[in-house]
Amino acid sequence: MKEIVIDAKDKIAGRLASFVAKELLKGNKVVVVNVEKAIISGDREDIIEEFKRRRERGDPYKGPFYPRYPDEIFRRMVRGMLPYKKYRGKIALKNLKIFYGIPEEYKDKIMDVKIKSAQDLTRVGYITLEEIALEIGAKKRW
Repeated sequence: MKEIVIDAKDKIAGRLASFVAKELLKGNKVVVVNVEKAIISGDREDIIEEFKRRRERGDPYKGPFYPRYPDEIFRRMVRGMLPYKKYRGKIALKNLKIFYGIPEEYKDKIMDVKIKSAQDLTRVGYITLEEIALEIGAKKRW
């Protein structure tokens, strides 16, 4: 079981989440840093509207509960790609660590992972998880 450290800066969040989920199911430990700088491609207003709609759906006591902070949003993306109600999915999700910025102990261990990045999206709009979180009501804590 090896530890994989990934910098999420300018990476498409969904593609990164699927890569992370696959590595977790293989039994590896995965650490994602700079998660607030991961991006979602598409029209800015449409994305914000969709996240607000998800956030306001359901009952505040019974759910469904939807996160509003970047690390929790990304964890939920990865969770959706895992069989999280089964034993191996629960174990896989426990092997995931997510950080804002880059902690000192992981500065030297960051791997270069080939995932589609923001530089390829010059014609299409995109928004970072940080901007989404602030728009849907998160208080800045990162």
